[in-house]
Amino acid sequence: LIDVLENRYLVLNQCTYIVLDEADRMIDMGFEPDVQKILDYMPVTNLKPDNEDAENEEKLLANYNTKKKYRQTVMFTATMPPAVERLARTYLRRPAVVYIGSVGKPTERTEQIVHIMGEADKRRKLMEILSRSIEPPIIIFVNQKKGADVLARGLEKLGYNACTLHGGKGQEQREYALASLKGGSKDILVATDVAGRGIDIKDVSMVINYDMAKTIEDYTHRIGRTGRAGKAGLAISFCTKDDSHLFYDLKQTILSSPISTCPPELLNHPDAQHKPGTVVTKKRREEKIFA
Repeated sequence: LIDVLENRYLVLNQCTYIVLDEADRMIDMGFEPDVQKILDYMPVTNLKPDNEDAENEEKLLANYNTKKKYRQTVMFTATMPPAVERLARTYLRRPAVVYIGSVGKPTERTEQIVHIMGEADKRRKLMEILSRSIEPPIIIFVNQKKGADVLARGLEKLGYNACTLHGGKGQEQREYALASLKGGSKDILVATDVAGRGIDIKDVSMVINYDMAKTIEDYTHRIGRTGRAGKAGLAISFCTKDDSHLFYDLKQTILSSPISTCPPELLNHPDAQHKPGTVVTKKRREEKIFA
C-alpha cells in the first residue's frame, strides 16, 4: 500500500473511514512507522475539529447535511501499551473510548492454572491433562512452527484428533484447520500466536500454554480464546526457568482472578517478587561494635 501511495497510483482524498484492527499487534510486529506513514497520506481537511465544535450537535448535523464528511477513525486493541496511546493521541480527535471487560486482563470466568516444571516434563503433564476427557475444542499453544507440527503428529499417533495452525500454513490450510475444529472433526488445535488474536472459535473449553507466551500481553490474548460468551474457561500454562522474566506479571494476573489460585512455587519464587528491571535496594545491616 505504501508503494502504491508513493507512486501516486492511489490517493486517499475521499477516504472517510479508517479501521485499525489489532493495533497493538501491528505495533508489536514493528509496523508502527508504516501505519503512521499511511495515515500521513490522509488529507487533514476532513479531520474533526479539535475544539468544542467537535461536540456541538448542531454543527455536526449541519456538516452531515453537506457533502463534506469528517473522517472517522476506529482503533481496536486488546491492550493499551504506550505506543498505541501515542498513535491514538496523534491521529484521533477527541475520541470516544469504549472498554469491553477489563483492558489487558483475562476474563474473570477463566480459571488460570500454572505448573512450573522442566522442559522434559511437559509431554507427560500434557498427557495427564488430556486423559481427563475434557470437552473439546482445545487449543494448545507453542512458540515454534516446527514444534506445533511435531506435537500434533505425536497427539495423532496417540489417538487424538489434532490439527495445526501457524505462519507456515497457507490460507487454505488455515481455513481447513479452523473449519475442522469448529465442525468437530478435530478436537485439538496446536497453534502458534497466529491463533492468539483475532480468531473466534466458539466454546473453547481449555487453552494450554505448552510453551509459555513470550510476553504477558500474548499470554492474555492466548487465554482469551476460552471463557467467552458468558461461559467458564480453563487455561493451563507450563512454565520453565526460561520464563522467569514473566513470573512477576503472571503472579499479579493470577492473583487478580477471583477463581484462580497462585501456586506456592510461583507465589514465592524470587523472580516473582519484583518486576523485571526494578532496582532492589537491600537495607544495610546495622553493625554494633562492642568495646
